[in-house]
Amino acid sequence: MFGLEALDLARIQFAFTISFHILFPAITIGLASYLAVLEGLWLKTRNDTYRDLYHFWSKIFAVNFGMGVVSGLVMAYQFGTNWSRFSDFAGAVTGPLLTYEVLTAFFLEAGFLGVMLFGWNKVGRGLHFFSTVMVAIGTLISTFWILASNSWMQTPQGFEIVNGQVIPTDWLAIIFNPSFPYRLMHMATAAFVATAFFVGSSAAWHLLRGKDNPAIRTMLSMAMWMALIVAPIQAVIGDFHGLNTLKHQPAKIAAIEGHWENHGDEATPLILFGWPDMKEEKTKFAVEIPYLGSLILTHSLDKQVPALKEFPPEDRPNSTIVFWSFRIMVGLGFLMIFTGLWSLWLRKRDSLYTSRPFLYLALWMGPSGLIAILAGWFTTEIGRQPWVVYGLMRTADASSNHSFMQMSITLIMFVVVYFALFGAGLGYMMRLVRKGPKISEGTETPDGGPGKKRTPARPLSAADDSADADHCDDDIRVTKEI
Repeated sequence: MFGLEALDLARIQFAFTISFHILFPAITIGLASYLAVLEGLWLKTRNDTYRDLYHFWSKIFAVNFGMGVVSGLVMAYQFGTNWSRFSDFAGAVTGPLLTYEVLTAFFLEAGFLGVMLFGWNKVGRGLHFFSTVMVAIGTLISTFWILASNSWMQTPQGFEIVNGQVIPTDWLAIIFNPSFPYRLMHMATAAFVATAFFVGSSAAWHLLRGKDNPAIRTMLSMAMWMALIVAPIQAVIGDFHGLNTLKHQPAKIAAIEGHWENHGDEATPLILFGWPDMKEEKTKFAVEIPYLGSLILTHSLDKQVPALKEFPPEDRPNSTIVFWSFRIMVGLGFLMIFTGLWSLWLRKRDSLYTSRPFLYLALWMGPSGLIAILAGWFTTEIGRQPWVVYGLMRTADASSNHSFMQMSITLIMFVVVYFALFGAGLGYMMRLVRKGPKISEGTETPDGGPGKKRTPARPLSAADDSADADHCDDDIRVTKEI
């Protein structure tokens, strides 16, 4: 079918499941830290706005966290079902790294998540804040181990091969492999940026519909400050990451640039747009800027970038895909920087919350961070091909011995179940976003508590409270939960 083989379907299935999964941890990482900041600001200022925002975003965090855990379990099982040869070859490295994630991040989150979500009126302020911070740290520790494992597959070191299997010889070298620091910073920063635009888009949606209150304004203000500061930092990190990739994976850079051959001693131009043709070995309709490729990728005006024709055809990544996925990521990155700068200009003119053109831009930029993350991961993973462990094991040698029919059935099942299950979850989460934060009535009860006027700490509730219910004990309120 369509010229695909069982290996192709296994790759599509893995790409499909990881594309769903990566969205949830990205928002989880950003929201966990955002919640810690909100609670810290509330403890410091006793401003009810921060507390109301905390309760609002904790609901969305809870739904997102649950979907992230479920989708992550599927990812782990696929290593054994569809990629058993890879697990047999490199399991001595990847297995312990994923186990370290469970022993550190998952245990830390499991120990404090319940207190964070349900302990607002049951534990002291300090303990609750400490729990929120621990959950935030747990998400970053999880990122650490996942990126250590993936980075080792990109730039493997600290091992030897015995009887066709990778045997660890230096765990520090394995964990802190050459590409790991750049990938870790790039992914963590991407999560913060994606969350900032998600939060900012939510605020813009409410402002455009006339719901203007201190909580909504605070959401937009904090999100735009984050975009203004972190988006340019992400661009700098991306530059360092590119230099590292050029050093260790030059074929990937050549594919990203759609650069097929060098001419004499000429500097490498930057191809802004074009269509890399893998069969004809050239980039059609190329729009080039002389010297700029060398300047960006080597920080000089005379050094050349390796070209795809310098590598055997069987070792070349698919330039057609990574050329465009990279440009989608970079293009969205520039839009994020522009949005942050525009917000600063409007802030100085005291029109940040009233400029409808800007609010529409902020609204439509909501999914930009997540789309950029997906585009970046496609660039990273497809650019590593044809290797599953770079330079050591080809993807064609890593898959399990499944038939085309078996892979077709399981892929169809994944698509149906994922769209039904996670589609419902995402719909519920968007329902929570559309409700917006509930504003406390008065400030005479800053600590809230049963029977008092406050934003209820029910992390999975999407039901409105009636006027009479505000005076009832939380334990007898009717809630709608997943």
